[in-house]
Amino acid sequence: MAISGEERRRLIVSAVGELGGRVRLTELADRLGIPAVTVRRDVAALADAGRLSRSHGFVSLERPDDGAGPPLAPGPGQGRALGLLVPSVGSYFDEVIAGARAAAAAAGARLVLGIAPYGAGGDRLQAERLLESGAEGLLLAPGLVPGRTAEDYAWLDALPVPAVLVERRSPTPDGPGAGLDTVASDHRHGVLSALRHLAGLGHGSVLLAARGDSWTAAEVRAGYREGTRLLGLPDLPALDMLGPGNLPADPEPLVARIAEAARSGTRALLVHNDQDALRLAPLLRAHGLAVPADVALVAYDDVFAALAAPPLTAVAPPKHAVGAAAVDLLLRRLAAGAELPVHRTALLPVLRVRASCGAERTAPRTGTATLG
Repeated sequence: MAISGEERRRLIVSAVGELGGRVRLTELADRLGIPAVTVRRDVAALADAGRLSRSHGFVSLERPDDGAGPPLAPGPGQGRALGLLVPSVGSYFDEVIAGARAAAAAAGARLVLGIAPYGAGGDRLQAERLLESGAEGLLLAPGLVPGRTAEDYAWLDALPVPAVLVERRSPTPDGPGAGLDTVASDHRHGVLSALRHLAGLGHGSVLLAARGDSWTAAEVRAGYREGTRLLGLPDLPALDMLGPGNLPADPEPLVARIAEAARSGTRALLVHNDQDALRLAPLLRAHGLAVPADVALVAYDDVFAALAAPPLTAVAPPKHAVGAAAVDLLLRRLAAGAELPVHRTALLPVLRVRASCGAERTAPRTGTATLG
C-alpha cells in the first residue's frame, strides 16, 4: 500500500535530520526510494510551512545563511520528552534508535533512552525510570519473550501516559498491550520474500536456523510455517541457534545437520540472525560446502550481512523507518488523545540480494501497510 503524503513528508523531515540537517535533494530521493519529482514537491510544501529550507539543490532543517525566509515553525513535539525502551544497543535496535532520534529532533522533542536486556525482567522498572525522567509518552520494545505469562506484562495496560509498542505486538488479541498503538516490521512478510526468492532460484525446500528468544524470532518462525505452506514447500523442523539459557548453541552439531540436509537435497538455508549466519558460513566450508555453490544462504536482519565473505543476501526490516514512524505516531497520540483510533502499522522488509544466494539483482523498494 502506498504511503500517504503526510507520512511521506514526515519521513523526509526525519531523513534530513538523520543525515546531519542538510542534504542534496537527489540523495534524499535515493535514500527514501521516492521519485525525485515527488520529493521536490513535498520539500516545497514543507518549505512553505516553515518545516524545511531549500537552496541550490540542497534541503536543510535550518534557514539559509543569508537569513532569508520565515523562521522555522515549532515542531509538533516542541519541548516534549519521549521515553524509548529497547532490549539492547549495538546491533538491530541501533537503527531503530537513530530513526526515533531523528524524528524526535525534527519535531522539537527530546528522546530519553532506557535499556532492558532480554530475559532480565527489567522492562517495567526501566519504563518507570523513563517516566520519572519526565517522559510524557513512551516508545516500548519490551521483551515479550515466548513463554512469559500475561501477568508479566500486565503493566502495559496500566501505563499513566500514552505508549506505542515498537517492533512488538501483543501475543494475543486480548493480551497485554493489545489496546496500544504499534509500529513494527512485518517479519512474516520478510520471511515470505526470502522463501519466494529461493524457490524462484529452483530450491524445492529451505531449512530454517533460527533463534527463539524474542518477539522477532517468534515472528520469523511463524513466517516460515506460513510461507512454506503458501509456496507449497515442505515445513522442515527448525534448527535452534540457541541452547540452554538462551546461549549460543554449539555450532558443530548445527553445521553437521545442515551438511546432512544439503546431501539430502535441501541446499537453501535461512538464518536468523546476521551474527549467526556469519558464524555458520565459514564452518560450512570445513564440511566441504561452499556458499553459494553448494548452499544458498540468506540471513535475516541485515545489520552485518553485507560485511561477510561472500556478502550475504539478507532480509532487511525497515528499522530506521520503524523508529521514525513510532515517534510520529506517539506525537499524534499525545496531541489527539483518545480521539485518534488505535493504529497497528506494519512496515514491509525488503530483500537485499547479494552473492550468498547465487543470484544478485536490484532489491525492491520499501513498502508500508497500515492495518486496522
